[in-house]
Amino acid sequence: MKRTFEVDSAEYPFEDRWMPYRDGYLHYIDEGQGPTVLLLHGNPTWSYLYRDVIRELRGECRLVALDYPGMGMSKAPSKYGFTPQEHAEAVMAFIRRLELTDFVLVVQDWGGPIGLHYAVRNRDNLRGLVLMNTWAWPATLPAMKMFSLAMGGWPLGYWLQTRRNFFASKIVPHGIFHTENVTSQLRKAYTDPFPTPQSRKPTWIFPRYIRKARPWLAEIESNLPALNDLPAQILWGLKDSAGFPASEMEKWQRYLKLHETEALEDASHYVQEDRPDRVAAAIRRVIERTARTAPAIMLNT
Repeated sequence: MKRTFEVDSAEYPFEDRWMPYRDGYLHYIDEGQGPTVLLLHGNPTWSYLYRDVIRELRGECRLVALDYPGMGMSKAPSKYGFTPQEHAEAVMAFIRRLELTDFVLVVQDWGGPIGLHYAVRNRDNLRGLVLMNTWAWPATLPAMKMFSLAMGGWPLGYWLQTRRNFFASKIVPHGIFHTENVTSQLRKAYTDPFPTPQSRKPTWIFPRYIRKARPWLAEIESNLPALNDLPAQILWGLKDSAGFPASEMEKWQRYLKLHETEALEDASHYVQEDRPDRVAAAIRRVIERTARTAPAIMLNT
């Protein structure tokens, strides 16, 4: 397989890996050795989102990050609808194929529902959870409902996404608090996966399904109590631009009884871009909290 677009090798110095998925394929990276960490992205991002985290931690653990079908460098199979439910199925197939076990799950944005769909059904396969600015329940906040209508419902939203690549070109930079991090290379890395109107359709589907996936999200929420004994690190950007206020963070705190929380005053929605150092620290912390101790060896004397 070949990359479908170029990305700065100084920023993304990883070996490309490819996995057949139906009649398409999944692109992913698999770096380092040690405790396994699965990193899930949201809209309209891809594994590039975690580049700084992976570079910092690949000497300490195994970091696996995939691109959902139709996003990043992955090719969607035929008749793929780009819904979060289908992405969740792709992630489940990916975990099975790579035989990932006892791993730390890292999620943000739509990576939350997509990853938690797996987590609530496979609690025993998870070592811990790192969670950033996400949700896994039907949207109730007016800002989220309006965003869904504007970006994924009204004709103007469809035109903006498919004709102007609006999510990748405008919303992502706006969702980064440290504007000095918004370089030309970063803009290119997020817009290049969507060169045509047809290729941009996934970025319209995601906001549309904030409303349309209500039953699916409600089912995930109903099963969240299964995670109340899972060690979790909550990392929350308080300057979020995408409708995830501190009240959503507090809801997670109620569900995840074994949480440790860090609220960041200098991070917006894309926490991985604003504070990759704190994301790396959160991963280290959950691994530390779940460290396996070797059994004592009894010697006969």
